[in-house]
Amino acid sequence: MKKLVLRWVALAVFLVLLATLFVRLGEWQLNRLEGTRERNDVVSANQGRPVIDYREVMGGPVAETSQWQRVRLTGTYTGEQYQVRYRNQDGPGIEVAAVFDTTHGDTVLVNRGFIARQIGKPDTEVLPAVPEGDVEVIGFLRRDERGDDTAVVPHDFKVRLINAEAIGTSLGRDVLPGYVNLVESTPSNGDELVPVVPPPASEGNHFSYALQWFSFSVIAVGGIFVLIRADLADRKKARLRAERRASRKVAVDEPVR
Repeated sequence: MKKLVLRWVALAVFLVLLATLFVRLGEWQLNRLEGTRERNDVVSANQGRPVIDYREVMGGPVAETSQWQRVRLTGTYTGEQYQVRYRNQDGPGIEVAAVFDTTHGDTVLVNRGFIARQIGKPDTEVLPAVPEGDVEVIGFLRRDERGDDTAVVPHDFKVRLINAEAIGTSLGRDVLPGYVNLVESTPSNGDELVPVVPPPASEGNHFSYALQWFSFSVIAVGGIFVLIRADLADRKKARLRAERRASRKVAVDEPVR
């Protein structure tokens, strides 16, 4: 019996730890749901606001509440462009981030848009030329994308994440934090680039995933009692079998009268 109790204790500790892990995973999904809802609220609110001059919201790190605010900048493209790799917009492809000098003397990164990968072919290496001369850009403000150096530091004008500080360092010049997802351009941005659209107002499957993890935690805890009950039932069956064998042996050993 002592060994059986030790087995139950070990089993209970394991299943409690497992249930705790499942609860934490459920909480993580709920936190992601809350973050998604906050993002959706910001996107919805800022898309409905009027276009403002970029200097009202750029200059320091871009606030989360300023994301997807429409901004206007005027100036000229420098001609320097980056292939932003491993992007997806209804399929894989690249985005094109261009360096833009404003009439106010600031340098800003403009995400000109998305180019889909052709089926069976690699991403294009030839980036569409920027409009020449004075350009007016209206687009959505975005925060710098964060990652390790392999993702944010450009190599041969290729990069995985758009980070103004890393690109500015590679250029040897100051670039305002954040970047602008181009929506409208005068003159035209060209037909090869598709504007990068805001994320859909969807909460995803986070809530259902959270319920699943919480259900798994209940099953894990319930499993303790199920397994103990099964052990007790097996122990009772073994005792009954032993008693039957003992009674048969007694019957066999009794002398015939």
